[in-house]
Amino acid sequence: MNEHVFALDIGTQSVTGIILQKTNDSYKVIDFCVRQHKERSMLDGQIQNVVQVAEVITEVKCALEKKHGLLQHVCVAAAGRALKTIQTEKSISIIDKPITTEEEIKHLELSAVQQAQALLAKENKHNFTNYHCVGFSILHYKLDGEKIGSFIDQVGKEATVEIIATFLPKIVVESLLAALERADLTMEALTLEPIAAIHVLIPESMRRLNIALIDIGAGTSDIAISNDGTVVAYGMVPIAGDEITEAISDHYLLDFKVAEETKRKIINDQEATVYDILGFESTITYEDLVPQIAESVDRLANLLATEIRHLNAKAPQAVMLIGGGSLTPKLNEKLATYLQLPANRVAMRGIEAIQCLKSNEGLPTGPEFVTPVGIAISATQNPLHYITVYVNDKVTLMFETKQLTVGDAIIQAGIEVNKYYGKIGLASIITFNGKKMTLRGEYGEPPTIFVNDQAATVDSLIASGDKIVIHKGKDGKNSTVTLEEIVGDMKEIPFTYNDKEFVLKPVYQANGQIVDKNYLVQDKDTIHVVMAKTIADFLSEQTLLNDQEKEDFFVIVNERKVKLDKGSTIILVNGKQANMTTYIHEEDQITMTPSENVTVKTLLHQLDKQFDYQIHVTFNGEPVELKQNRMTMIRDDQPLEETSELHHGDRLVLKETNVRAFIFQDIFRYVDIDLSQIRGSYKLYKNNELTTFHEEVIHGDKLEIVWE
Repeated sequence: MNEHVFALDIGTQSVTGIILQKTNDSYKVIDFCVRQHKERSMLDGQIQNVVQVAEVITEVKCALEKKHGLLQHVCVAAAGRALKTIQTEKSISIIDKPITTEEEIKHLELSAVQQAQALLAKENKHNFTNYHCVGFSILHYKLDGEKIGSFIDQVGKEATVEIIATFLPKIVVESLLAALERADLTMEALTLEPIAAIHVLIPESMRRLNIALIDIGAGTSDIAISNDGTVVAYGMVPIAGDEITEAISDHYLLDFKVAEETKRKIINDQEATVYDILGFESTITYEDLVPQIAESVDRLANLLATEIRHLNAKAPQAVMLIGGGSLTPKLNEKLATYLQLPANRVAMRGIEAIQCLKSNEGLPTGPEFVTPVGIAISATQNPLHYITVYVNDKVTLMFETKQLTVGDAIIQAGIEVNKYYGKIGLASIITFNGKKMTLRGEYGEPPTIFVNDQAATVDSLIASGDKIVIHKGKDGKNSTVTLEEIVGDMKEIPFTYNDKEFVLKPVYQANGQIVDKNYLVQDKDTIHVVMAKTIADFLSEQTLLNDQEKEDFFVIVNERKVKLDKGSTIILVNGKQANMTTYIHEEDQITMTPSENVTVKTLLHQLDKQFDYQIHVTFNGEPVELKQNRMTMIRDDQPLEETSELHHGDRLVLKETNVRAFIFQDIFRYVDIDLSQIRGSYKLYKNNELTTFHEEVIHGDKLEIVWE
């Protein structure tokens, strides 16, 4: 069965009409017609003047109708250059709540696409519903700013997804329909130019490959990238074949139209003879032309490679060049260099590469006719349709560029998935051991989705007429935290102190009141949780030690701090010397010896000094101790005795006095003899020799007084 297909490629400079004959699964070009726009009625794939474009379409239609009869239905394509690409990223906090399911990741991705849609609408001052999302790709997942392979069960502060999304303005399709209507044509099928070209050049079995297709026209170069069986990204570079034509025009002083014809002739015939604006004739060969346009070719190749890397995040596996501009000399070689690909991985493709197209003698076979043929074939095999679905009872029209999912419908309906998550429960702000602390409420539940009353996910496929309902997830409960959940399991520590058993336990206080570990913390609570750790902590808790005993005993002597060992508490832990800051461990044996009273004598002994100068003698056969102060200890301007008790922190002044020699008469201060009552004569003896009251005596002397 033979069937004719009429297709139009409505480009920036011209309109190309083509008629294919379909026989079973193959196609043959029957005829074609090309007409140039008389005015700049097209700009970057968008119809600027519907009436003028309709006139050119009518010319093409009438020319073909003269040979093939009435044409009423046509296949068309929305230009790839009309697609809008937005790159953005979306972040969510994952503190205390890591991502655990793929569904959560999908929701984050959809939020990023919706953000891209909103940015595009804001940028162009349109409503987001004026754009159809025709595809998006994930560029990177990031955890706290660092790239990561997957978010599942990752612990961090923030999860970020970076995406690139492509949108088709509705006005492109609407203006296309208006122009066709003026030309008395009905749109039989619609496709996208990049999809059309890829569809006919890359068999379905090869669409899993990462391939970049570049349609190089006159004013722009359109890019489409395939991967995983679909078109994942679109882009556009605002220079193309005209850039090369201008370089030829400038160098050879040619009118732009003449330069364009010269470029085509040299590419086809290897040389061309021209007359410049001064009337001089010259013959330009291919070899002459290449170095003159090298700079422009290099610039175009560099921009194309940069855009491809931006869209694809890396160099693709291969690049296909179509469109008239792809014939530019050395372009494929330069592009391969910039993408660091082998030269044979960047190739120009013509309609001869379309496997389902039969050979056609006398008809063009170059790369500029790939898109028109692709439109005719792709629009019949894989036409784009508008479908209608209902999202929460709202009618949503969608442009079917691929198998549509619930997620696509949610985006087009303008439903922000993140707003359908249950709210997090109210937090409690407390003061814990002197510091502010926020206790988060429970996280809300994710939204639930139903398609035709059946549970679904954002990845579920949808069809025209489907009823999609998305319910808000349940809100999380307010903060409900016990003291034990805040501090964790604080292990009790049993030990022995001075042969008695004790256990260190945490002490819980809420707003000044003792509570247990199961106390449910309330907003604005002031919480104190303490547990003795050191010996000093324990003794303070048990009130077994006063402030003085908590530290070493010291006094200040002549402005110098002196620690007195006998005044300090002696602590032993498991028989080893310890101090107040020693930590208590399970089953420790602790003993403590209380401090002694400290006197001036205690201090002088530690300083290795003597309070008195002493000698021992005998008097009339009885031992006598003679002494005199060699030290003066003063506290608060008051002299102290050797037995005077000292206090912790006393400030003392210690002075040494000069010691004089003892004489015989000093003995009478230490014996009970009243010389005033004695009558008669007497004699004094020292060591059995006569002496006097003023005779010096030393330690061990034997003194006597004899009455006569």
